[in-house]
Parts: sequence; C-alpha cells; structure tokens
Amino acid sequence: MSVRNHNLETVAPVLAAFKISQTANVDNLKDTNIGEPVVLSGNSEVGPLASDGQLLGKLIALTLTDNDDGERVATVQVGGICRLAIAATYPVVGNKVVGGGSGTIKQAPTVASDPAGGNVARGTVLDVNGTTDCIILLN
Repeated sequence: MSVRNHNLETVAPVLAAFKISQTANVDNLKDTNIGEPVVLSGNSEVGPLASDGQLLGKLIALTLTDNDDGERVATVQVGGICRLAIAATYPVVGNKVVGGGSGTIKQAPTVASDPAGGNVARGTVLDVNGTTDCIILLN
C-alpha cells in the first residue's frame, strides 16, 4: 500500500473580514493581490505585507471591484494551513516567517531579544517547495 497524498491547505481555515488600508483614498489591495500575504495595518484594517513585516494571513477575496475604493472588504485567512510565495532568505521547515516583500514571505531572522510587544515572526513552516512557495501553519 502506498502513502496517500494529503492536501494540508484544506485543513480548518479560519477566515476574517477587514477594511483595506488606503493611500490618497485608493485601496492598497487590489484583485491582483489575492493569494498574497497581508499585514494588520490599522484598526481592523489590512494592507500589503512589506519586507520584514508581521504576517497576519493570506488574502482570500475582495468584495466589489478594483474601482470601488473605500467600499471593499477583504477576506483574510488568519488561521489554519495555507500556501504562500517565498523569497530569499528561504524558509526552513519548522521555523517561522516574516514579510519578504512583493507578495512573499521569508525566513524570520534570529532575534537576540524580542522587542516590546513580542517577536514579529509568525507561523510554522510545514513544507517548502524549492524557491517557489511553502505551506505554513498560521499559528
């Protein structure tokens, strides 16, 4: 009997709705950002994840259209298991991640002492697909 492949990404996703951050009254997230990591950028508000930023989760959907700035709502996977694109320094199984910039995540740096509010690293890397993407537990 062979080992059966299991799709970890189907395991108990936790979703939440957020407002979208804006720059000059234009939403900072558009349809092209769906599937990318996001950061908590304000009170119940999300935006693109910058390099070394703290991962909130994966952008799953946006309501309305790109032309409806200020009226859209973002659905974000904030818990469970998901796949995200990676950048150098590539994540290692068992470690945590931070923002890699341009819609990616990367290996979290070693922190000698955590800053006030705690370490920004999040998640547990479960599987790494070369230099393309990884499966992460959003814990």
